[in-house]
Amino acid sequence: MTYTVTVRDHLMIAHSLTGDAFGAAQRLHGATFIVDATVASGGLDANGVVVDIGRLASALAEITGALTYRNLDEDPRFRGRNTTTEVLCTAIADLLAEGVKAGSLGPVQQLDSITVTLHESHIAWASYTRTA
Repeated sequence: MTYTVTVRDHLMIAHSLTGDAFGAAQRLHGATFIVDATVASGGLDANGVVVDIGRLASALAEITGALTYRNLDEDPRFRGRNTTTEVLCTAIADLLAEGVKAGSLGPVQQLDSITVTLHESHIAWASYTRTA
């Protein structure tokens, strides 16, 4: 049995993508994403929850806030990499996992995984799942 908790935020960035596969997106352009962060656990804590939903929402907001209104081409973390939707999912999931280890979600039951989904539009999105 697996329990999941999901919170949602948004992200507005500028970036360009390198390579002929990206056509016009090779030029600098803006992108807006809806960001879903899901944590999963096989059990609940003594309070009957996977995680404090407010802390999870705050942790995600801190990450998206640090990336929003930024040109990711200038961010050293992404230097030399295409900031595709998949790459951004990975970066956000990794930052959430670091926060879990640092205690930003408070005491939590063993989390099994973190999934981050970035919705580029109402018809297209990408996700990345990692161990917590």
